[in-house]
Amino acid sequence: MQAAQWFGEERPNAWIAAELRVGLRQVEEWRRTWREGGAEALRSRGPHRRPRLDHVAFARLEAELNRGPAAHGYADDQRWTLGRVAALIRRLFGIDYTLPGVSLLLRRNGWSVRVPGRRAIERDDHAVQVWKEQVWPQVEPPRRPGRLDLFPR
Repeated sequence: MQAAQWFGEERPNAWIAAELRVGLRQVEEWRRTWREGGAEALRSRGPHRRPRLDHVAFARLEAELNRGPAAHGYADDQRWTLGRVAALIRRLFGIDYTLPGVSLLLRRNGWSVRVPGRRAIERDDHAVQVWKEQVWPQVEPPRRPGRLDLFPR
C-alpha cells in the first residue's frame, strides 16, 4: 500500500521501483491499476487458486498418516518419507504432488521432520568401532597435502 501513497504524491515510477526493489514494469502496471481502481484495486486477492487438498482432505490424510506406515504396506521401515506420503496422497485423492510440494504441504499444516531419538536395538557399537578403525582407513582416499612445494629448498 506504500506504492499507492507514493502514486498519490506523484513520485516517479523509477524511484518507487528502486525503493520497493521491484522492476519498473511492475510499478507501471501497479500505477495503471491504481488509476483505474484506486488503492483498493492494489490489495491482494489471496492465492491464485484453491489448494489442491482442502482442510477436510488434509484431515483425512493426517488421520491416515497417524495410523502409521505399516497400515499402508510399509512394514519393513516404520518411517514416513516424502515419497511414501506422495504415494498415499495419490492413492487416497488421485492428486500427484512433487516431493517438494509434499514437504511444503506438510510444513504448512504443522508437520515437521522427525528423526528417531534413540538408536536401533540391533546396533552393534563394537562392530561400528572396528569398522571405523580397520575398514574405513582402507576405503578412505588419501588426502591431498596442504600445500604443494614446486621449488624445493
